[in-house]
Amino acid sequence: MDEPLIVNLADARAFAHPRRATVLQLEPEDGLWPDTGVNVQIMQPGEPNCRYHSEPVQEDFLVLHGECIVILAGEERRLRQWDFLHCPAGTEHVFVGAGDGPCAVLMIGSRRVDAAHYPLNELAARYDASVTEPTDRPADAYADWRREPWRELPSPWPLRARPSGAPPPPDLPKT
Repeated sequence: MDEPLIVNLADARAFAHPRRATVLQLEPEDGLWPDTGVNVQIMQPGEPNCRYHSEPVQEDFLVLHGECIVILAGEERRLRQWDFLHCPAGTEHVFVGAGDGPCAVLMIGSRRVDAAHYPLNELAARYDASVTEPTDRPADAYADWRREPWRELPSPWPLRARPSGAPPPPDLPKT
């Protein structure tokens, strides 16, 4: 049953995957909200949040911390803290961490239609964020990533900037 919920990001359940963003799960453990999905995804520089895709419903995004690249309708754009992105239904996109530390993005999307399309995209492929063959099946789009399991970890919130004297992140592919 859908009920009111208050959760602090520092207390949210967090799940990490070796090839994609860490997800702060804001929805309750016992079920997803029926109409709208909401989470915060944390990407390190060069790390994608998912595979390049489009959905037949709108999605909205707010950069809470750091910087990232969004590949949006085949073009690469840089986003920084407090930038907001609205994706109308059918807009192809993926996020990749950038800058010199972690990036956190609040992600909100409708669940009214459960479908996605995963097209080929050369820019996304530079970050291992593109499928090798177009598909409408998430199981196929993520088949290689599914070999590596998610693991639960303590919430990394609040995020910290890269410590002074720490080595810089690896270079991102040139566009």
